[in-house]
Amino acid sequence: MAHILPNFSPFQGQHCETTATGTLLQHLGIKLSEPLLFGLWEGLGYIFWNMKMMVFPFIGGRIKPDLLTENICQNLCLTLKVNETASVSKAWDSVKSDINQWLPVGLKLDSYYLEYFSTKIHFAGHYVAMYGYDETHAYLIDTKAQGSQVKTSLESLAQARSAKGPMSSKNLFYTINNPLKNYSLPDAILKAIRVNAQDFLHPPIQNIGYKGILKTSHELKKWFETSNDVERDFKTTAMLMEQAGTGWALFRNLYRDFLQESYEMIGNPALKTGYEMFRDIALLWSEVASLLDQAWDTKDLKYILKASHILSELSEKEKEAMEKLASM
Repeated sequence: MAHILPNFSPFQGQHCETTATGTLLQHLGIKLSEPLLFGLWEGLGYIFWNMKMMVFPFIGGRIKPDLLTENICQNLCLTLKVNETASVSKAWDSVKSDINQWLPVGLKLDSYYLEYFSTKIHFAGHYVAMYGYDETHAYLIDTKAQGSQVKTSLESLAQARSAKGPMSSKNLFYTINNPLKNYSLPDAILKAIRVNAQDFLHPPIQNIGYKGILKTSHELKKWFETSNDVERDFKTTAMLMEQAGTGWALFRNLYRDFLQESYEMIGNPALKTGYEMFRDIALLWSEVASLLDQAWDTKDLKYILKASHILSELSEKEKEAMEKLASM
């Protein structure tokens, strides 16, 4: 028997977790732009991660997955319920139960197994919102790039949810319920900015935050020269930077727009300064992505060296911008 939430309105987003959680919030009547959601998540971050077991280094432009939705629910005084289970059947029964109660569900999974997904790479930190099912398929909300309102077979969904590997969880799913109390959006915005800035400025290890950007600038040449497949490594990395769920340029664009919207709402001049700084920073990240594209296409080291120089510059620029925002 089909059970699909009627007149369901998807959140239109570029980033997967913003889209999934934004859809759940929209169902509750909380309608915020994607930049505002990302900023309220305290979402801006950076990580360079390289291990022998990895095909090529992982580079991310946000904070740790799973923290994003937790942060926004705290800042907006919402009730978040997160569940994990190793049992595939129990995981499905629990999600069905929520859908049967007309409650959309956020799912974390490996996008590789989703039948509609356009880029087939293993990424177990992908998020979707589920709003219905029938005898054969699950009905999902994904990013605009993946088609927004989509569906995948129940078999493929089970594989995606139970996949193992880096960033994976045990069939993780979550729901969001109505606010526990009223909240002040301007106060929540200012708190989120200060917390995000302090975390970015004080990373626990050298490959996170502005220090991680500097580390990447040092590692880029070695990575290029020792890569077993330059086209795979740098073509994929350039795409992820600009478009996908780990994006560096994508998240700087979102944070730039978040600061602009915040300034228009609150009027604090430090927000205008932060917006102007991240406007320039976002352009430099897009330039890095373009250089990586040229590097894999030509196999010419000069593009890597130029990208490395810009990354070093970006480390300083992001540190300075976050220091200004932290001191508001």
